Amino acid sequence: MDLQRGTTYKSALLDRPGPVLLGLASISRDGGFRGDSLRTYGGESPDKLLLYPGDLYVSLKDVTQSGDLLGAVARVPAWVSQGRLTQDTVKLVPRQGAPPAAYIYWILRTPEYRSYCRGRAIGTTNLSLAREDFLAFQVPETSADRLHLVRLLEALEEKSDLNRRMNRTLEAMAQALFRSWFVDFDPVRAKAEGRRPEGMDAEAAALFPNRFVESELGEIPEGWRARNWGELVTLEYGKALRDYRLGDVPVFGTNGRIGSHDTALCKHEGVVVGRKGAYRGIHYSDEPFFVIDTAFFVEPREDLEMRWAYYELLQDGINSLDSGSAIPSTSRSDFYALRCAFPPYRLQRRFVEILAPMWRRQRQCEQENAALTGLRDALLPKLLSGEIRLRDAETRLAASA
Repeated sequence: MDLQRGTTYKSALLDRPGPVLLGLASISRDGGFRGDSLRTYGGESPDKLLLYPGDLYVSLKDVTQSGDLLGAVARVPAWVSQGRLTQDTVKLVPRQGAPPAAYIYWILRTPEYRSYCRGRAIGTTNLSLAREDFLAFQVPETSADRLHLVRLLEALEEKSDLNRRMNRTLEAMAQALFRSWFVDFDPVRAKAEGRRPEGMDAEAAALFPNRFVESELGEIPEGWRARNWGELVTLEYGKALRDYRLGDVPVFGTNGRIGSHDTALCKHEGVVVGRKGAYRGIHYSDEPFFVIDTAFFVEPREDLEMRWAYYELLQDGINSLDSGSAIPSTSRSDFYALRCAFPPYRLQRRFVEILAPMWRRQRQCEQENAALTGLRDALLPKLLSGEIRLRDAETRLAASA
């Protein structure tokens, strides 16, 4: 196996037409492709730096002390037609007679390999892995059993990817409906023009007025009110998580879910607002959850649907808020001053009722993926140990199909 190292790029050319940048942000912790923050690059991209579907690349750096990304491997998915290495990643170039790429991919996902990489980390602030140490890892010879296990792991990943694509599609549909109703006001415009609103039943259509009124926000539907978020909700501080007791309660930070705990800080489903960092996300939990001290959770002051609040806050761009400290952050006073067009509660409720089946399907996909991940993690160590018992895995995989 040979390695092709990437190079730096010009930030001014980001997001222009070109290949997708395959840097650290495109690799999941402990391996696998991560597609939620991809950016394109419109600058020079020599052929040797380009990757295509099925190609493997590895991180030989990690910007954290955990080492979760050190040596982590990813595979370019079919829906990324072309990618480009960065200075933090290297492409794996197989030599003649090398094992199949899928075999190498899964060997580099095993806990033994991940432990090997962490044990050879260099550096104190930012970690790195020497090329020589990476290439010195002993890849076991292929066998019929190992290749059969790789086919099972491939099937697990394909099913998980299908669920993730399903969830992205459902989420896009939910956001499109929200924008139509609560941002573009399409049903109100239709009724104002004497047309029947498209894509909704008579009960839902009756909840929209047929005219606009002037407000501080510009034209808004009659019966809606221009409100400050401080009138509608309070932002409650998260807490430092000093003990790491595992449980079923999701834990959220400024960038999303980061783990699980056995105690909920927010006792109902709701919204998490990122508090610190250059990127501060808006996240939703459909069950009680815990929030660490880099984020807030939202408590309503009056009747409002938390799902509606979540999608409305996605429109507000909290990353434009900055308290002026050394670390970009969201202050409660700035957040409370944000204004929105607040619709009647009955309309918020109807929005939630219509989309509830889609959210249940998303939840089902997430639960299926959790089970598939557990099965994958149980199988991976056997790829190196040779202690392979496949019948149970095949049965469980068939049951999830």
